[in-house]
Amino acid sequence: MYDYIAVDIGASSGRLIHGYLKQGKLQLEEIHRFKNGFNFVNLHDRWDIDYLISQIIIGLEKAKARGITQCKIGIDTWGIDYVPVRENGEKIADPVSYRDSRTANKMQKFHKKVSREKIYEKTGIQFLDFNTLYQLYAEEKSILDEADKLLLIPDYIGYVLTGKQVTEVTNASTTQMLNLHQELFDMELLDALKIKPDLFSPIVEAGTVLGKIMDKWYDQYDLPEAEVISVASHDTASAVVGAPVISEREDWAFLSSGTWSLIGRETKLSINSRAALKANFTNERGAYGTYRFLKNIMGLWMQQEIQRLWQGESYSFPQMAATAEKERFFTSIVDVTDARFTNPENMITEIQKACEETGQKIPRSIGELTNCVYSSLAKGYQIELETLEKITGAPIKSLYIVGGGSNIESLNQVTADLCSITVYAGPDEATAVGNLIVQMITNKELANVEAARRLIFDSFDIKLYLPNTTKKVETK
Repeated sequence: MYDYIAVDIGASSGRLIHGYLKQGKLQLEEIHRFKNGFNFVNLHDRWDIDYLISQIIIGLEKAKARGITQCKIGIDTWGIDYVPVRENGEKIADPVSYRDSRTANKMQKFHKKVSREKIYEKTGIQFLDFNTLYQLYAEEKSILDEADKLLLIPDYIGYVLTGKQVTEVTNASTTQMLNLHQELFDMELLDALKIKPDLFSPIVEAGTVLGKIMDKWYDQYDLPEAEVISVASHDTASAVVGAPVISEREDWAFLSSGTWSLIGRETKLSINSRAALKANFTNERGAYGTYRFLKNIMGLWMQQEIQRLWQGESYSFPQMAATAEKERFFTSIVDVTDARFTNPENMITEIQKACEETGQKIPRSIGELTNCVYSSLAKGYQIELETLEKITGAPIKSLYIVGGGSNIESLNQVTADLCSITVYAGPDEATAVGNLIVQMITNKELANVEAARRLIFDSFDIKLYLPNTTKKVETK
């Protein structure tokens, strides 16, 4: 039996998951879980990257204590953000969070240098004002002058562990700087930023062996003998690999439901048409020569913020879901693509303002607020699925919901009803599962993604939600 460890870090939490095959099924065991979040430090909202690495080491020590003496390791995180490092490999500063305000209005200013149309033609990536392209446009010149390399978050963690610097392609594509037709960062965009190409490490595909953990870590800690593999290091790319698709026909869509909701289709070819540009869909790279043709919309971040801000009795996410179910769906709906919800000063008041401005009932209780988020997400899913069908010219018969949001039964059912689509929900740890799958394929324990997805479907409790065709869903 081979042992694999997925290091899966999201915007609000991280985890180390032990994975292995037993009696033809994929087994998961959580080794270590820790919180994550950004803090306002040195004028910006920043991630504490040293803390994240320390938590990984703690998790690996726990793995060794459990008897895991040898293993493979894969690392996935969110995209876009980067760590500037000096020639000696030291970080210059902690990475600034994509939710920081420094990129406000930078997208519009940069488009005076290179137009939206040309950027989309070159990269096929959706326009979000926090994309790496605009972060670098806002970056301090002194940092760019001092930096020898810019490493995306999972690549930096891999470098700290192994000493090897790479840029994994699924994460590289989220920067809105990778040329859609070449495995290179686009020279015109780099020139507009006044950045040299060698500021980035060589681009590698998911499944590339990075190397063994450096000896210095073993001198300080009792760790398993481990080899790091560059998996599909963007968490959504791993989540899509982890979708339990029972048919590879192109009639399915995915929804990675977590802090963000990312809804789209896996394609073999990119789509950077005028219709795709108008709808602001993105062509992020997937594992094994695929594209994630998808749309970013606000996700459970809104619910997370409501939970954090709610004064008085504290509520768990399942409790919030239970209170939401007692309310009538679609009483209040907000636009989940609106940037006003990216990082407002107060999410509750921002939602209430949006409802007031559109003449809707203002949600006030915890149940009404949570229901508003769920109703708004379901409506957003409906809109984007219809757009997906139009742009790709192919019907969508099933939707695979993976990630933490796959556990919200009421949202899954109302999505099936509203979108008139069959919904498969689970696994909730799809990102970690996809991370493990790439490691297993690289280690030749699994043949390919198709076999892996069948394994996932057989290994986990995948719930089925059929649309209620006898009940009309009314929305505003």
